[in-house]
Amino acid sequence: MVDPETVNLVTWKIPNALALIGSRSGDRWNGMTASWITQLSMEPVLVGVGVDNKALTHQLISESGAFSVNLWPTDDTRVFVKFSKPATKEGMTLNGRPIREGKTGVPIFEEALAWFECEVRQSLDLGTHTLFIGEIVDAGYDPDRQDERAAAMSDTRMKYGGVKRGGH
Repeated sequence: MVDPETVNLVTWKIPNALALIGSRSGDRWNGMTASWITQLSMEPVLVGVGVDNKALTHQLISESGAFSVNLWPTDDTRVFVKFSKPATKEGMTLNGRPIREGKTGVPIFEEALAWFECEVRQSLDLGTHTLFIGEIVDAGYDPDRQDERAAAMSDTRMKYGGVKRGGH
């Protein structure tokens, strides 16, 4: 068996994007920081997001069958700390960040560098997390910032992955 600390050190080196996952079911809205995001297919264009089975976002995506991925600029990574717990909705904001309703009803963050909205085509329960596989049904970007790189885990002091830590 591989030493858990070694597993943590090597998995934390996987270059992961950081994004806010938007979810909604009825009048319950949420935004959640996520780093397990990847494109899985080109035809159709499918994207996978890994979501903790205990998270509110998991429940909302399971109920609605949709989610958004909101990529953020590297100069505003503090946003990810604020969305590590369920968000507070006031008017058309989540944790004070402006949102709008997307094509599927999920929140799209107005300040995102780029975003895409997905309808779930498949989900796989993989243990602690579920892989939601979504087909992109709408997308957009900030034309003034189109050449900027989206934030990644390496732009922060955050770490996520590896083995479960005791008691958490």
